[in-house]
Amino acid sequence: MTLRSLPSFCRAILAAGLGLTLASCASTNPAGPGGKIVKVKYYHLNDHSTPIPASDPSVPFERDYHLHGAITNKEREAREGHYYTVMWKATDRSQPVKVRLEYRQQKSGMTDQKQEQDVAQVRRSNQTRFEVTGQEYLDKGPVTSWRATLVRGKEVLAEAKSYLWD
Repeated sequence: MTLRSLPSFCRAILAAGLGLTLASCASTNPAGPGGKIVKVKYYHLNDHSTPIPASDPSVPFERDYHLHGAITNKEREAREGHYYTVMWKATDRSQPVKVRLEYRQQKSGMTDQKQEQDVAQVRRSNQTRFEVTGQEYLDKGPVTSWRATLVRGKEVLAEAKSYLWD
């Protein structure tokens, strides 16, 4: 049976299905004129005292990873907060870029906080880590929304943001 032997409505349905399949496979990653933020990985460490019950040892790994080396309760409490890993790529790797994380916290309302890191050695795939922990987390509360931006000079190369960011 060939495609031409099918009735026209069946061919239309197949074409529509193929179009939907291709559209669903299209990248929805935030890409800009010269870069792309592949993923923003987020972790919230909010209760260091309660262990995570799990039969699989990989479940509590991230919590234990962030608490590694903290001996006293004060040290463990200082590590509570939000951890972000921005995974990104830049088209032109010959020039440095800046990775910026802007965020709003529960007790600071609509006031934007900002952290930036300059990256001089741009690779094919890059990761930049940010932390909102310690006294900032204790004073201003948890992060309610965020935006990660990849910038070169004044040009925004790529952007990714949380659902609640304006």
